[in-house]
Order: sequence, then C-alpha cells, then structure tokens
Amino acid sequence: MRLTDRQKLILTLVIHEHIQTAQPVGSKTLVLKYNLAMSSATIRNEMSVLTEHNLLRQPHTSAGRVPTEEGYRFFVGNLIQKSTLPTATRRTISHQFYQSRQDVEQWLKLAASVLANQSQAASLVTAPHADKTIFKHLELIAARGRQVLMVLVLMGGEIRQQFITLAEAVSQERLSEVANRISHQCTRCDIDDIARLRPQFDALGQDIIDILLAEMTLIEESVTGEIYLDGMAYVLSEPEFAESDEARQALHILEESSLLENLLASTMMNTDVGGIQVLIGGEGTWEELRQCSVILARYGDPQSLTGSIGVLGPIRMPYDRTISTVQFVANVLSDLVSESLVV
Repeated sequence: MRLTDRQKLILTLVIHEHIQTAQPVGSKTLVLKYNLAMSSATIRNEMSVLTEHNLLRQPHTSAGRVPTEEGYRFFVGNLIQKSTLPTATRRTISHQFYQSRQDVEQWLKLAASVLANQSQAASLVTAPHADKTIFKHLELIAARGRQVLMVLVLMGGEIRQQFITLAEAVSQERLSEVANRISHQCTRCDIDDIARLRPQFDALGQDIIDILLAEMTLIEESVTGEIYLDGMAYVLSEPEFAESDEARQALHILEESSLLENLLASTMMNTDVGGIQVLIGGEGTWEELRQCSVILARYGDPQSLTGSIGVLGPIRMPYDRTISTVQFVANVLSDLVSESLVV
C-alpha cells in the first residue's frame, strides 16, 4: 500500500493520540495539539482516504477516526520508530537481574514483573527449554515407606522433582548409590543414550531409569518450560477490557496452558532468538485475541536452551516502547542463559 508522506504522518498521529486517549481522534485535535501546517478540512480529506484504505474507521458519523487492525499493522510494519529504553531504565533493569542471576526461577519471575511494569500490560515468560533433553544429575531421597523423591537435573539448569513409588522400601544409602552411579554413567546423555546404557544396571537401577526416561520424554515433548505470568491487573484496568466481556475473555488464553502453548508453538517456531513477533487482533487465527495485541520474542541459546517472553494488551498499545522493552529483556535473558551454560 502506497501512502503519501502526509497520509503517513496523519495515520501516525491518529494512532499516537488514540493510544493515549482511547477516544476517536478528530481533525481539529490534530491541528491544535500538533501544530500542523494544514487545515482541518485537508486533514479530514486525508482521513477519508485512509478510511477508504481500511487503515482508519469512523465509529459514528459525527465522531473522529480510530485506527483499524490494518492501520496498526501498517504502522508497526512501516512507520514505527525504532527506539531504545532510557539509559536509566536499562541500568535499573540490568541491576535487578544482576542481583538474582544465580537463581533461574528468580530471574524468570523478575522478567515477568519487569515486562508487566514497563509495558503496563499482562506479561508471560517461559522457562528456558531444550529441544533435546540432556541428562546432568540425579538425586534420590527416601521419603516414607516405598516413596522416594526423585530430583532430576538437566543440562542448562532445568530441574524436575517428583515422588515415585518403588516396588519395595529401599534405604537412603542404597538410593544414593544408585543415583550416583546413574549420574556418573549418564551425564551428558540424551534419552537414546540412557536407554542403551540401561542393561548395565541392576534391577533397581533399571526401574529408576525407566521412570527417568519417562520424565525426560515428557519434558522433550512439551512445547515450553514452566510459564510465569504477571500484570493481569494492568490489562483489566484498560477501557477496552473493563467494558467488554469479550475482551476480558482474552486473558483466558494466558490462564489456559494448552491454549498458550499452542499460541507459542505456532508463532515462535520460525522466530530466531532475539526476533520479535507482533500479533494484532489475533491475525485472523486466534478468535480469543480479536481485541488484543501480543508481542513475543525468543531468548536463550539457539543451540541448547530457548524460551519465550511477551506481553498481551489491547490493540491500542504503545508499540514502540513495548517492543523495545520486550527486546531488551529478551537480550538480558539470553545473556543469563549463555552464562549459565558456561558455568
């Protein structure tokens, strides 16, 4: 679509004004607020052209214009100004991560909090997850009777804990012996490698390995790691969500893990680490997101561990700042993942 420079300017100003006010934007408002060197009549004529292009719409005959989904898409794809977060903000965020950099769960929760606060929208962060599950370490802790706590540590720092029930009660000394042998022989092995090593263990070791392989298979088949959410209250306070049950239902996609995993799988599969995906109005695919925009990014090490981060808010969101925030936090998390792999 080809627009004149004047039409691009007017579309940009209408979008900025609507983002701030959530109200239809009239030609007089643009002239007075932005000191434009053109008449209201000229602006109205250009708004009419933009409306014919389906970039703006007029809610009521006497009202001003508001951007359409296509208008936002054109703006994000062609007109948005690349920006960076203020230096002070970047330093504050970096310092917060520095203080919690030894705790994976802490920096995932912090990432969700930072995204929500900076974007004033709902945020999501998935734990870094490997396409291929590689074993690192195993601990077996006697609980009660035949119950044992299995602590599985994977390469990259992902940890899974679960209670298992053995055929008979086993002493802690025996459990530690089996766990140490499995850890020694299976470190840096994938599922197939461990399956090949299984016959080398005694009956108890083989039982533990069967449970271990089942858990590793579940992890490898899952689309994402654990998901952290924050900022729901910000979204619910927006006029679009406060007044519309349909818009409020969009949050259901964040609360329903299967829906969220499907969204992430379909949108992030072909996105490189550091890349950004912007979904506006569900892009004709996600009916639940018809009144929302989602900005997503991948982070991590593309050769080993990656995760996703993003924000969800009304279509009327400040895209330039939100994209900058998502990009910056994704870069910080990628650095942390890289450092954890070295350690």
